[in-house]
Amino acid sequence: MAELTVTIDTEQQRQAISDSFAKLDPRYLVKNPVLFVVELGTLIGLLLTVVPGLFGATGSRVYYAIITVLLAFTVLFANYAEAYAELEGEAQADSLRALQTETEGKVLEDPEADLEAIDEDDYEAVESDTITQGDVVFVDEGDIIPRDGTVVEGSASVDESAITGESEPVIRQSGGDRTSVVGGTEVLSDSIKVEVTSEEGESFLDEMIGLVENAQRQKTPNEIAMTILLSGLTLVFVVAVGTMFFFGEYLATFADGFAGLDIAELVALLVALMPTTIGALLAAIRVAGMTRVTRRNVIAKSGRAVEAAGDLDALILDKTGTITTGERVAQDFHPLGDADDGDVVRASYQSSLYDETTEGRSIVKLAEKMNGAEPVTESDQSDAAADEPGSAIEAPRSVSVDLDGADLSEENFVPFSAESRMSGIDLDDGTEIRKGAVDAVEEYATSVPGKLRQESNRISENGGTPLAITVDKQVVGIIELQDELKPGIANRIAEIQKMGVETIMATGDNQRTARWVADQVGIDEFHAEFDPEEKIELVEDIQADGKLVGMTGDGTNDAPALAKADVGLAMNAGTNAAKEAGNMVDLDSNPSKIIEVVGIGKQLLMTRGSLTTFSVANDVAKYFVLLPAILAAAIPGLAVMDVLNLSTPASAVTATLVYNAFIIPLLIPLALRGVDYEAQSGAQLLRKNLIVYGGGGLIAPFIFIKAIDVLFVALGVFQ
Repeated sequence: MAELTVTIDTEQQRQAISDSFAKLDPRYLVKNPVLFVVELGTLIGLLLTVVPGLFGATGSRVYYAIITVLLAFTVLFANYAEAYAELEGEAQADSLRALQTETEGKVLEDPEADLEAIDEDDYEAVESDTITQGDVVFVDEGDIIPRDGTVVEGSASVDESAITGESEPVIRQSGGDRTSVVGGTEVLSDSIKVEVTSEEGESFLDEMIGLVENAQRQKTPNEIAMTILLSGLTLVFVVAVGTMFFFGEYLATFADGFAGLDIAELVALLVALMPTTIGALLAAIRVAGMTRVTRRNVIAKSGRAVEAAGDLDALILDKTGTITTGERVAQDFHPLGDADDGDVVRASYQSSLYDETTEGRSIVKLAEKMNGAEPVTESDQSDAAADEPGSAIEAPRSVSVDLDGADLSEENFVPFSAESRMSGIDLDDGTEIRKGAVDAVEEYATSVPGKLRQESNRISENGGTPLAITVDKQVVGIIELQDELKPGIANRIAEIQKMGVETIMATGDNQRTARWVADQVGIDEFHAEFDPEEKIELVEDIQADGKLVGMTGDGTNDAPALAKADVGLAMNAGTNAAKEAGNMVDLDSNPSKIIEVVGIGKQLLMTRGSLTTFSVANDVAKYFVLLPAILAAAIPGLAVMDVLNLSTPASAVTATLVYNAFIIPLLIPLALRGVDYEAQSGAQLLRKNLIVYGGGGLIAPFIFIKAIDVLFVALGVFQ
């Protein structure tokens, strides 16, 4: 799966630095209470630098200047983290914007004109920006689709690599759920008529660009809750540290050699105790989570959708296209009654020679392979085994039969119809050959072997689809079709289950096929013979139990369920109704992508939780560093807490602020990349979080602050 290309050049990095200074505006920083308080502390430090004796301060101008600079760096580094993350989001928007191309469109004067007979006299070539919603355009082989729309007639192979990054062309055709086309993509073969569904500036790409740009600036519910928590903690620390000033004045009345608490040191203590690390990285984590989703060619309409993906309790998966490849291919031929292998292979080949469906082409290929007895190579076996256990290819049986199709006429081919549910061919000698659904063939045939149902049930129980084949209304055998499992799908579903997400398969297939597929991939629950309308009922039932649910879909009938689900991943190739209903759109139109989205959502929440744990643990450690250093002169008993034995109080304050400022840029790569995430239970993740990030957050300040203090001593600073 290709990813959107995102590049950040030197000029953009300079822009991020410039934005860091622009974000110093108090009207902007007030939205982040932690950094707003740090900025106020910076202003107090600046005042003390200019007027050292202000507020009764007793330190030197140089000391206050150092504190001011370190506090300023703390705010700037925090602003840079957010600016750089937003820069990645803007770069992704630019990468989408670069896909927009202006081209000509062939607007039909008569939208009802026969597609096969359209020539230059039937349309007017105009610039794409003059085409309006509702116009019907003719797009021929080699043409660029001028505007987003719906295929109303015809079928064509379309190159969507500019949008998805995938080189494999896709089929877009009228009817069904694969009608949507995107402006700027190229028709590689055939021709189609497209009804334009968007006005200038309102195309799919325009909408996606807007979503990417706006999503970077919208706080998610969890982030809002975190901001409220940080605001509360900040208020508590402001009150506590403000009270300490008066406590220091009281101690100075009877403690010899103690002149009270310096206002600059109190500011430093406040900044050190506040959760500045997570306060500085919170926005960067949010933006980076959106960026990771976009890089997987998934456009999230809000950060809420990404977070919801991380909190999902249940995931509804369709069988076809999500768990299986969606393409049924011929696996074997089974003779019935008096017929032998040769009779079934010959009849299947003749009835499918002009059948251009995937099933038809696979039947012809298998018949030719069995007649030629093509061997299966070791590489074929190893490739299949690597894709999925138990999927090794078996060599087809050797059947000697005359497959000469020279005497077969395409004019005699009988195409599939929804009414008969069969297709076939009428031979020149009057022989009628038909293949189709077992129950349809039973009604059509005059001679039906007793084992037809038994054999067809056995095939269904093994996950296959049986097609009965008749010659002159006598059933001669069954063609076994298999909808193959997607490579590695069982492992991916197992990973989702390790995350604590229940997996549910909803399919229109029969109970036997659904049960076989569910058993093969380890699905927790499955629903067979499921109508699309029942999906919304399933979503509502799960939500009624207080659970968050996700699902995928691409059709208009999926739209209600996509809108109702907490995470609705719509396919780019699907209908406009589905794309509007979902809160995510997959540019690759790969339904199994939702499994990756869940992982990204989990990683986002894990990253925020891990860095919050690290930040709080940092604050605890800095408390035991600063408090003894500042108050030891007045309260000798606190000396037992001075585990670092720092050289001077001034060195302790400065070293702590140096660490506090520079830990932020050191953690920016982790915030943007996300913590390493493995599919584990909640208890395992919590234990790992506390040990790695909680323990690391406690130990790191002691190590680095002591190292900085040793450096100060070596340089003769604060002596």
